[in-house]
Amino acid sequence: MSTSDPVAGLGLPDVELLSKLANQFFSALPSGVPGTNGLPSGLSHLSAAQAHQPKVPGIPADGSVPTGSPDFGFSPGLVPSATSALPSAAAATVGTPLPETPAISPSIPRSLPVTPAPTVPPHLTGDVPLGASAHGVGQPSAQGVSAAAVPASPSLNNPLASSHGQSYSLPVANPTDFGLPTDAELKALLSPRSPGAALSAPPSSGGPAYYFLEHAGFKQPAGLNVPGLSPEPMVAQPSLGLSNGFDVNLVRRDFPIFKERVNGRPLIWLDNAATTQKPQSVIDRVSYFYEHENSNIHRAAHELAARATDAYEGARETTRQFLNARSVNEIVFVRGTTEAINLVAKSWGRANIKQSDEIIVSHLEHHANIVPWQQLCAFTGAKLRVIPVDDDGQILLDEYAKLLNPRTKLVSFTQVSNALGTVTPAKQMVAMAHSAGARVLVDGAQSVSHMRSDVIELDCDWFVFSGHKIFGPTGIGALYGKEALLNETPPWQGGGNMIKDVTFEHTEYHDAPGRFEAGTGNIADAVGLGAALEYVMRLGIDAIGAYEHELLVYATRLLKDVPGLRLIGTAKDKASVMSFTLQGYKTEEVGAALNKEGIAVRSGHHCAQPILRRFGLEATVRPSLAFYNTTGEVDTLVNTLHRLSGAHRRV
Repeated sequence: MSTSDPVAGLGLPDVELLSKLANQFFSALPSGVPGTNGLPSGLSHLSAAQAHQPKVPGIPADGSVPTGSPDFGFSPGLVPSATSALPSAAAATVGTPLPETPAISPSIPRSLPVTPAPTVPPHLTGDVPLGASAHGVGQPSAQGVSAAAVPASPSLNNPLASSHGQSYSLPVANPTDFGLPTDAELKALLSPRSPGAALSAPPSSGGPAYYFLEHAGFKQPAGLNVPGLSPEPMVAQPSLGLSNGFDVNLVRRDFPIFKERVNGRPLIWLDNAATTQKPQSVIDRVSYFYEHENSNIHRAAHELAARATDAYEGARETTRQFLNARSVNEIVFVRGTTEAINLVAKSWGRANIKQSDEIIVSHLEHHANIVPWQQLCAFTGAKLRVIPVDDDGQILLDEYAKLLNPRTKLVSFTQVSNALGTVTPAKQMVAMAHSAGARVLVDGAQSVSHMRSDVIELDCDWFVFSGHKIFGPTGIGALYGKEALLNETPPWQGGGNMIKDVTFEHTEYHDAPGRFEAGTGNIADAVGLGAALEYVMRLGIDAIGAYEHELLVYATRLLKDVPGLRLIGTAKDKASVMSFTLQGYKTEEVGAALNKEGIAVRSGHHCAQPILRRFGLEATVRPSLAFYNTTGEVDTLVNTLHRLSGAHRRV
């Protein structure tokens, strides 16, 4: 593959494939196809001598490609999907009549119909599940464009060359006369439509190079120094397949994990509340960091330190943008949600919570949003109070209001329950706490991948989340805090990076975020987190939420019909979590049975024992959805549960 070719690696077909398709097409014209002189109907005005010329100018008869021809990195023998899931404007260019173009002759129409090619069955594409990231393997067949509709060369404005050196040409040699795409349209049709099929550019002398989608029209977030990209906010583009609905099959191609098989079955990942899978762009971005940018940050004067610092701080800016924070100084990188909550509890909490003060949490909380506050109460003598929930798992706002009083110094609650999927009325709860004079921390670990996270709109004092819950690496997350609040909070760890000056008598600390990032941080995974957030922003969090809601409604309706299945958590406003028990089975038995079918779910207490015990349970089975899940996967889950239920009833 030519490394200098600007389109190399974009998933376009190579010239060799195009030429062979063209030669096969032209050589096949006279062979028994109905029409005058063995020609297809509409080409009978050509002489036999003209029609029997299989060669295309500049391409040898054997289909080989001259040295130096661009290599587009496409898998031989596979025709790309040219019109499926394309924006309607692009798809409409194929086979559209052009009234301003005169017909070649009465027997040649202005445009020829485009015959869809048959779909390639799974066993011919390596049995990769539909939508899996193929990278040259398991690409879908052309749908809407036949092999004959693929141009023989970048332009058809060339005569047909005979084997004797004599050339012939059609009266009008414009590809649109045959219903074929023009050069520009061909490039658009054959370009990948997957949001994560990114271009990995080599380092540029102008600064560090990143893993972005310049060819797909995406914009670089402000603050990132990526050569050749405009520093404008990223928005979802129509080319992502979102203009007419969320195209899950395109999205799935970005996730290489879906080529995996479990017990001989395609992997069905329904354990997204525990951790999410990673798109190729995130995997490649982390790899690119270690290959081209690896260095410690901030202090050294050499090139790699500059690249690493730019990448790390660029990820901070992306996180700021994702949360709609006012400043990058409000974004602190941590290991994840658990560390972020502990940071607040052991820094701000120990400095501000006193004996007889009260801390409020909800009954829905993960252990990570209970234990640090219990520890703080044990240390200070404060009291922990709990907001109850109803039988559907919804916050009882009236009871919450009764708990608020002048002694309330902190309210900490989840935006989405990891065990039930309940979406809490976060904005209202924040406002109620502030009216009582309390600070508020919102746990966004389960919400960031499903709904918009706008810290200005929420007006929370802190917001925390983990990267691995939103398609990023493990071991990285972020704490948002209002800048003034962070700067008045003492650091919780001491060491390098977080100091301005150190003597044996006194240490002066940096302002946020540096004061909370002691030591060498998880630089590479912070960069990977930035790539994950960019990916989600490109898809559009609102489009993701709408698709997941439809999938959740579909799955919930089917699960309710399984005999002996009890859904736990039936709040009106839910994210994509479906906890249940199945009569006659322990939760781990259900999980094991599903695993035999390649289905990954969580079985257990989900680190949320208090809320499960509210419903009289110690464990549930918890399928949880993400935007790459499909109705077909839900069907497999439900069919398996029906078989289990039926087997129990027969015993």
